[in-house]
Amino acid sequence: MKELESILQKTNEIILNQYKQSKEQPGFRCAKQKEVEAWFDEPLPKLGMDPIKLLEKVKEKVLENANGNFGPNMYGYVISGGNQISTIADFLASTINQNVAKWHMSPVMTEIEKRVVAWTAEMVGFVPEAGGVMVSGGSAATLTGLTVARNIFFRQKNINKHGLFGIKPFTVYCSTETHNCTDKSVALLGLGTDHLRRIPVKDDFTIDLSALESKILADIAAGYTPFCVIGNAGTVNTGAVDDLVGLSAIAKKYGLWFHVDGAYGGLVVSLPGLKHKYNGMQLADSIGVDYHKWLYQPFEVGCTLVKNWSLLREAYFKQADYLDTSFEKEEQRVEFNEHYFQLSRNAKAFKVWMSLKAYGFSKIQAMMQKDINLARYLENLINTSDDFELKSKSDLGIVCFRYIGSRLTSAEITEINQKLIIALESDGRIFITGTRLNDEFVLRACIINHRKSEASIEYMLDTIRDVAKSLVGSETQECYA
Repeated sequence: MKELESILQKTNEIILNQYKQSKEQPGFRCAKQKEVEAWFDEPLPKLGMDPIKLLEKVKEKVLENANGNFGPNMYGYVISGGNQISTIADFLASTINQNVAKWHMSPVMTEIEKRVVAWTAEMVGFVPEAGGVMVSGGSAATLTGLTVARNIFFRQKNINKHGLFGIKPFTVYCSTETHNCTDKSVALLGLGTDHLRRIPVKDDFTIDLSALESKILADIAAGYTPFCVIGNAGTVNTGAVDDLVGLSAIAKKYGLWFHVDGAYGGLVVSLPGLKHKYNGMQLADSIGVDYHKWLYQPFEVGCTLVKNWSLLREAYFKQADYLDTSFEKEEQRVEFNEHYFQLSRNAKAFKVWMSLKAYGFSKIQAMMQKDINLARYLENLINTSDDFELKSKSDLGIVCFRYIGSRLTSAEITEINQKLIIALESDGRIFITGTRLNDEFVLRACIINHRKSEASIEYMLDTIRDVAKSLVGSETQECYA
């Protein structure tokens, strides 16, 4: 126990130091790939090393070279800052090492996951009897929702048993802005990406309902079976929220399953000022959300909701002698292995539960609103500047823009923005990524961190200005070549 106490004391010291330095964390740690590879290029250890020395090595090579995800200078992808209570929750969950597969394997964690599912349904305004399961994130949430959709929609064909052989192709519909995990999901489910219809979007990057209905009718005429439409409750590119009422009406008209991808923006429906934007989300057959986005959880944890628990069980249940529950007297137990693909499952819901208990949802909502307000602040700074150009409008925390400098040609603007991504990584002060909108390369800032402030937004723009000016007429230096 004395050795464990020393290890815990050292770990505590390292973690506290990380939090103390959070405001000064650079966005990107610039290191060459070969250099990082060399730190860990060694034979399989046959003998152990002193744990304190190991922790020192971890501090030096791992923590001090990690990107600043929980600091204020991270704007890339959709990476929130995590929170202290969840750090502790993950540690405690690993300590007791529960497998949330069967109720009697993990009674407490099973009931906690059920409760978090119920809370999530309440957060997004879904039906109170909703069933759900914790997953790794938005990609797994989409795959899970579409798996349930396929198995329930085609229950009479018993696809679980017979497979897709001899069944004419059925089609899935989403916008051109929908996350690429949809393509992966339809491939994994055997539907084939040839049968995923990506529908054009309007100027606001939401799905064109007229084009959607025209494509459904064309597919029916061609002998296909339309079966699922996916709505975006906040796209990852711009934060666009589709007309979910309109999508629900089309789904109902043609008898389609309606899945809502709320991985990026779904939880924002809980904000009173934005609730109207999500009208229709409650009409979905399944919803995917990510807690490691707007609920500020450490990676990884998401959730798929469906209208009731029986749909999950029908989609996933498979009898096995070693998992038999027929002799158990209590029939109210939820066996998660009967409601999801995995048997071995860690206690993902625990950190969500602890965070909501420790902070209260109202405080988390205030942080959501603060980040959304910061996005509007960034848009205003861009609109009132001479050297930046706003390229999209959003109600959420994503801002797409370009550096346009002074007296630069169109070709020069395109070139310098493309160079900026690598140059900013080499600089390291902030981390930001890019995307394409209407075939035009743009910078994309995602503001989803409760530690950000107006000062950090100003710092981000000033850093881009500084690096961009150094790029005019120069070659980009790659830090990880």
